Amino acid sequence: MIPVVAVALLAGDGRVLMQRRPQGGAHGGLWEFPGGKLEPGETLESALIREIGEELGIVLDGATLAPLAFASDPVQPPAPRETYVILLYTCRQWSGAPRCLEGTERGAEIAWFAPAELDGLAMPPLDRPLAAALQRAI
Repeated sequence: MIPVVAVALLAGDGRVLMQRRPQGGAHGGLWEFPGGKLEPGETLESALIREIGEELGIVLDGATLAPLAFASDPVQPPAPRETYVILLYTCRQWSGAPRCLEGTERGAEIAWFAPAELDGLAMPPLDRPLAAALQRAI
C-alpha cells in the first residue's frame, strides 16, 4: 500500500485550492488536492509540508494541519498498479502565495473553488470521497 498525503488549503472566504495534473501522465488533466507520496523516514505531516513546498512554493506549519478524511482503493487494482491510500488534511494558514511550480508546460495549474463547485470538477476516483468529506465538514 502506498500512502499519499494531501491538503485542502482553505482561504478566508471558504474557497479551496485544487491542482490540475499535467497532461500525459496518470490522471492527466484531472483536478486533485495537492500533495504526494511519503519518502522513507518521513512522518505524514513532514511529507505534506515538503510536498506542498515543492508543488506550491508555500510553507505550512504542522501545527495548523488538521486531519480530515482518508480514501483508499476498495479492491486490489490490477497489476501493475499498486493500492493507494490518500490522507487528507485541512489547512487555513500558510506562509507565501500558492503558485503552480510543476508541470505548467503540460497543462498543470491551480485554482480556487467554492466547495459546491468541487462536484463539477473532473477528479481521480480517490479524490471524490475526499471532496465529499470536505463539503460535509465546512
